[in-house]
Amino acid sequence: MSTHEIGILPQLILKKPVRTYTLEEYLRREAKAIDKHEFINGQIIKMPFAKGPHNIIAMNTSIEVSNRMEAIERNVVVFGSDQKVYFPSLDEGVYADTLAVCDKPLYWDDQELLLINPILIVEVLSKSTQKYDRVGKFEKYKTLESFKEYVMIRQNEAYAEVWYRERPGLWHETIVTDMAASIPLQSLGIELPMQRIYRNVNISK
Repeated sequence: MSTHEIGILPQLILKKPVRTYTLEEYLRREAKAIDKHEFINGQIIKMPFAKGPHNIIAMNTSIEVSNRMEAIERNVVVFGSDQKVYFPSLDEGVYADTLAVCDKPLYWDDQELLLINPILIVEVLSKSTQKYDRVGKFEKYKTLESFKEYVMIRQNEAYAEVWYRERPGLWHETIVTDMAASIPLQSLGIELPMQRIYRNVNISK
């Protein structure tokens, strides 16, 4: 055995395999956890802490969607950032910032923890999560048959990116950057004024 081989041997021996969990184990641990975690590839992954502007935008969005659906008397249930979304085909679960369900929420489990039928999903982007939200998470959401519209909102500037599924495999993109404009939500038949979404948030002009 060469000196080089001897040098790398301890590293190979000390490397531990990544522990994986079942969905049931994840739910039991999450019920006792202080922080929120996502369930990805059998691993329990801690979510990064959200800043004030992120939380304000997420709350503003949930309130605006709820108020506008009530105004047009359409039965839509709106969820905040504590609701888990589950992907049966992937056996994975994540949290979103805002969710909307038409008529009645459907859950994968009897405890009503794992939502499986959102029509609208909203994510507030941050530097640490925007790549994941834009690509990885979007692809997971697409596995849900009910999912029709995805909105990504930047927290530090006036920017909303909307993806609407016109038919299976065909998504239409709309970008809104004007604070005087509104975000169109075709899946619900409403619009959200940018000024209301960014209310109480200082953003770049």
